[in-house]
Amino acid sequence: MANPNVTVHGGPPGLPTLLGQGPARIPTGGKIRAGIKVLTRKAAEQPQAQRLYDEGVEAGQSFDQIERAIVGALPQLKSPLIPRNVPWFTVRAQDFPNPETPKQILDAYGEDRGDGLHLYRFPIVFPSDQWQTVMPHELAAWGAQDKRYWSQYSADGRVRLCICHAPVPMDNTGRRAIRIFGGRKTVLREDNGGICEPESCADYQQRRCNLTGRFLFFIPGIRSISAFELPTNSFYAMNAAIQKFETIGFLRGGRISGFLDRQRTPFYLTKRLMEVAHIDEMGLPTRVSQWIIELEAPVDVTALLRDREDEDTAIVQAQLASQVLDGALGVEACDTDVLVDPVTMGAAMDIPVREGDPTLAHLLARAQDYGIASEQYQAYADRRWGRGWRLNPHGRRRAWDELDRYRNDPQGYLDKIESELHRVS
Repeated sequence: MANPNVTVHGGPPGLPTLLGQGPARIPTGGKIRAGIKVLTRKAAEQPQAQRLYDEGVEAGQSFDQIERAIVGALPQLKSPLIPRNVPWFTVRAQDFPNPETPKQILDAYGEDRGDGLHLYRFPIVFPSDQWQTVMPHELAAWGAQDKRYWSQYSADGRVRLCICHAPVPMDNTGRRAIRIFGGRKTVLREDNGGICEPESCADYQQRRCNLTGRFLFFIPGIRSISAFELPTNSFYAMNAAIQKFETIGFLRGGRISGFLDRQRTPFYLTKRLMEVAHIDEMGLPTRVSQWIIELEAPVDVTALLRDREDEDTAIVQAQLASQVLDGALGVEACDTDVLVDPVTMGAAMDIPVREGDPTLAHLLARAQDYGIASEQYQAYADRRWGRGWRLNPHGRRRAWDELDRYRNDPQGYLDKIESELHRVS
């Protein structure tokens, strides 16, 4: 089985080597498939084909192996198997380097909904924050042994190219192929100018070239150093997944890798029965029901937003904690009512202010400019907005706006604070 590679999230940049320079990579090993294959009507009429099919399924063979066995025994059956859309995923021993892995997956996440034990829904985590890496896809035309043509975007991302393998060069005698270092070379396809245009491509129109893609992921609880993959050729599944990736990435500061929140919530892969529209041979729109792969993200959106607390406050608190550990501050500075001591203000003021997003350090510095002690201002703000205002960007912004309103009357603001503290006490 081929072992394609994917980029490891957070991996160090690769050093130059004889085989090239690039990020750290890991192999993928093991395929979970989106459906099953069954005998065609013609093949089902052959008892030997039915026997070979049943034996192969019982032995956990891949459908490619079963098909080869049937064609080998009955050469007149060129394509004895056809895909069938089902509500579960197929997990077979022959699709994994370790034949125990499928059993572990089914034991952990399999369900029996009346048709035997199947994989209907399972958790996953992605190893990269780039959705193009965890869901690679292309238009590709396959030959008997390997890909003949495939799509690839130009370096600037503006042109979709049609790529193929370059002819193998021959030596001076013309009778022996030259050994190629680093694998076969690729070139632009000559007969279409190297441009991928499906509407004018005979291979695409004759269904020899099709959209193909795969999800690359790890499964929590299943021990494997290699990622798993789920091949798919569904435009609807991949397009919907891109929308999920972009939404989650926006909420998590660009991250889609790993667990989604502090509760270790993963993505889930499942299937949903949908009415899918397509154009028939006569050019008329029609709709059919299909089980489509669906990427779920059952996460509390508000939790994701809370996890994106700004980093400036964390930096200020880390500076304080470091100084406390180093003995730079007295014990009284560690009181929970004072998060930033005047002693630390010099370091805190080195943090840049972003418009509309003040830090706690800047708030206390501005209060000091008004002649208000740090402890006095924090006590007032705690009573006015609650203790959470310090860590909440919206709370700090509200405090900054109030300070700004009194920029021309700092003494009046000091009187207001003293009056409020005296009234409450």
